[in-house]
Amino acid sequence: MTVTDTRTPTVERPATFGDVFAVAEFRVIFGSFGIFMIGETVKMLALSVLVYERTGSGLLAALAYVTGFLPHALGGVFLLALADRMPARALIVGYDLLRLAVVVVLATGALSPPLMLGLVAVVALFGPVSSAARTALLPEVLHGDSYVLGRSLLSVAAGGTQVAGFAVGGLLLGLVGPYGALWLTALTCGLSALLVRLGLTRRPARVRTSPATDAVSTGAVGPATGAVGTAAGRGRGGAVRETLRVNRELLADRRIRGLLLAQWLPGSLLVGAEGVAVPYAAELGPGASAGVLLMAGAGGMLVGDLLVGRFVAPARRERWTPWLALLLGVPMLAFLAGPGLLPAAALFAVATAGFAYQLGLARRFLDAVPELRRGQAFGLVSTGMMAMQGLAAAGAGGLSEWLAPGVVMAVAGAASIAATLALWPVLKPAAHPR
Repeated sequence: MTVTDTRTPTVERPATFGDVFAVAEFRVIFGSFGIFMIGETVKMLALSVLVYERTGSGLLAALAYVTGFLPHALGGVFLLALADRMPARALIVGYDLLRLAVVVVLATGALSPPLMLGLVAVVALFGPVSSAARTALLPEVLHGDSYVLGRSLLSVAAGGTQVAGFAVGGLLLGLVGPYGALWLTALTCGLSALLVRLGLTRRPARVRTSPATDAVSTGAVGPATGAVGTAAGRGRGGAVRETLRVNRELLADRRIRGLLLAQWLPGSLLVGAEGVAVPYAAELGPGASAGVLLMAGAGGMLVGDLLVGRFVAPARRERWTPWLALLLGVPMLAFLAGPGLLPAAALFAVATAGFAYQLGLARRFLDAVPELRRGQAFGLVSTGMMAMQGLAAAGAGGLSEWLAPGVVMAVAGAASIAATLALWPVLKPAAHPR
């Protein structure tokens, strides 16, 4: 049994904030996601401070802050099938309760720093599964252009709540210390779980596990059947094996693979420029802060998502997709001239506004993937993006050993432009009317 997809036909009028927030279940998804993001940001900040206080090691403190990155990517590679094999509400609530238990253990101070990092890393394996389940719920509660605006609002919430999390975390660390901040983080885990449990309708899993699934259709991928969707709507074997199999099948489909690369590459390559923001600011001299550049980048992305998601008609938004992707890289070429702090911040803001190009791909990707595999498909987008961003940042850091930071930023912009031009046929919408 699967939840029927009742999406309404595409309309030219863009959805409004009122349309989206009128849906009670979206309010629950949005609110619980914001609480989740604030809690995660405060937790990682408090853990980093706590590890540094107990070890005096800057390296371990840095590892504490990013300890969830690699496990998150591994979970995306091996465990994403769970997002479709388990009911979404139960999965999200279960992950929140698991986070609650872990934060309580951390707050007691009973573990050594290495054990603390190991515990956080293990739990982070399941992060992409919960995230994929949440994202896959959106087209079930929002229809038509409201779905695209809802995606935009979750992106805005991610950036805004991270900034709020840093502010709240810094305040809490000053008032109650890292242990007190962790206890308060535990409250956010419980609140998020309670909101989801009481506010979301129980939906069955999209894919039912059964050993009787060896005779699976291997036809073309479609909304509900095919090699990826499976005719029977059942999973084969264990979650790890099924995750690997479905990931391969998603990537083997030319249309889905193109849309995945279009979402991964242009924006992720720009992250290489952000990776050398600190050395660039240092070269500008005393008083120049990398925080100004990074805040400008976050602000540009939020404004771009809001404006394009809310005020640009759906068909026009999709026509603008390749041009917005091109906007990511073009401003960065100006860093060859070594602009000062304020012009550099303005360039960052203009460039990151181009991240709104992904809104023009949202509905096309939703239409391309099988309904039964939405959770895993959306999780694959997130996992690939994290991996690409990590590689881009590492590559930019390596280049900065030989090239000036401004030149590296320009190279990152040029790489993003090259990726956009190579993917132009994918980024450009189909010629038929919407």
